[in-house]
Amino acid sequence: DNSAISKLPAACLCGNVFIWRRDGKSFNLARMKIAIGSDHAGFAYKEQIKKLLTDLGHEVRDFGTNSVAPVDYPAFIRPAAEAVARGQCERGIVLGGSGNGEAIVANKVRGVRCALCWSLDTARWSREHNDANVLAIGERTIPVELALEIVRVWLATTFTGGRHAARVKAIEG
Repeated sequence: DNSAISKLPAACLCGNVFIWRRDGKSFNLARMKIAIGSDHAGFAYKEQIKKLLTDLGHEVRDFGTNSVAPVDYPAFIRPAAEAVARGQCERGIVLGGSGNGEAIVANKVRGVRCALCWSLDTARWSREHNDANVLAIGERTIPVELALEIVRVWLATTFTGGRHAARVKAIEG
């Protein structure tokens, strides 16, 4: 019976599970440990995403950077991706100006499947079809409201497995 769920606000924190309703659907999302890292061009969104993640009840491990001062992104993105690959964090989020360089660096780490997402569909498909465990976002490419919604969708979406499982297995070699 979903009558109780339908009476919940659009988003609420209920114990250890986040319930998020969109288009009449509900999602259960367990709390996770999430790695996050950015360069200077992704710093502002990183800070807003950190707040969102904390508000949703997730534990956030911030790998930097810590300001808008110019930096070389691999120094911050690789450690975040490695934390996911080692199992220290369940998921990771990396940010930069376009997100492209960050996705490239993250995908160099064995065991990471990083997807650059710019829409709700790309976020959903990256989880459903590719079991992406790291999300890349470009701060200069989308509005912050969309970036936050992408994070919500990406976290709430599960891997569908099935025909996609063999493909994901092939990625790992």
